[in-house]
Amino acid sequence: MPSLEEQIELIERGCVDCISRDELVKKLKKSAETGIPLKVKAGFDPTAPDLHLGHTVLLQKLKQFQDLGHQVIFLIGDFTGMIGDPTGKSETRKALTVEQVAENAETYKKQVFKILDPEKTTVAFNSTWLSKLTAHEMIQLASELTVARMLEREDFKNRYESGKPISIHEFMYPLIQGYDSVALEADVEIGGTDQRFNVLMGRDLQRSRGQAPQVVLTLPLLEGLDGVNKMSKSLGNYIGITEDADSIYGKVLSVSDDLMFRYYELLSDLTTAEIADLRAQMEAGTLHPKEVKKQLARELTARYHSEEAAIAAEQNFENVFKKGGIPEDLPEYQVSLDEPIWLPKLLADAEMVKSTSEGRRMIKQGAVSLDGEKAVDESMLISPEGEVLIKVGKRRFVKVIFA
Repeated sequence: MPSLEEQIELIERGCVDCISRDELVKKLKKSAETGIPLKVKAGFDPTAPDLHLGHTVLLQKLKQFQDLGHQVIFLIGDFTGMIGDPTGKSETRKALTVEQVAENAETYKKQVFKILDPEKTTVAFNSTWLSKLTAHEMIQLASELTVARMLEREDFKNRYESGKPISIHEFMYPLIQGYDSVALEADVEIGGTDQRFNVLMGRDLQRSRGQAPQVVLTLPLLEGLDGVNKMSKSLGNYIGITEDADSIYGKVLSVSDDLMFRYYELLSDLTTAEIADLRAQMEAGTLHPKEVKKQLARELTARYHSEEAAIAAEQNFENVFKKGGIPEDLPEYQVSLDEPIWLPKLLADAEMVKSTSEGRRMIKQGAVSLDGEKAVDESMLISPEGEVLIKVGKRRFVKVIFA
């Protein structure tokens, strides 16, 4: 077991807030003396079926606590998911149906164990206790927070001042999230910086009920591949943990040198000293930045696939982008047509783009090539005979076979 100082260093790594450090030290000391592990929770509303690397920042911190011997609680907000988290939203969020929440929750459970040890993880659903609260208990809970305090939140304040509606149930969200910590008697809660108000609510509610307030750790929102905006599927700047090995490896290599170390700090299993050594070697010129980035790409690809898959992805990348080749496991799309097909439609049908409009845009940008020749005419028709090798962007290939 690492020393107390080493544990604190690992826990605080990458964190924006630790509220409070003194409390954390006391809890860790007590845990060591009694042999009782800390209860460390992080909540995830199952609002989307797939996780990306931005989501895994919290999971990595949970894993660090897990490696230190503490009890990790992966809390699925199946109850709160049907309310819709208003955090950072400029309008009322559409609530999910019971069916959507259940389906997404099952997907989450499968994905998180790519990082967490299933035998050392407690999966909890907050409907277990929240659905049992009576109307009287809900009103009592609502009495613990004033409207003035709620409007201190920037997102609510902006909506109120701009005349955008705020539903009463949105005010309940932080209280209900805070009540999760009461129900679980959490010692530590981890959340993104955008969740600071909500996770601090847990401390207030625990204190008012005679529990020792949880330590709050907030972590930054991971920037996406553009290095500017937070990682988001809607912005297209994400790396999904269910993507194939080639995609994960290639996307990690595409990040900037500065962003690379941000990913190392928040996502890598390397120690702080090991990361600092890589940076020092790179700055001294004894290690090329590309080699540092390749090491990160291998680590993350192996985490979500395997060591073998990571090695294969690296070899494939070298073949495709350094030697000008094409992937060995080239995907194929077979289709039978009686007449020529519009190129943007073919791209969409072969799932190289999401829509014909995106296909037209990629052609305009010069990002589409056919058998090595760049496509320049967005109205181009493809004759339905033989085969054609299509490349979109830097790393997407497909062989179209016309039956």
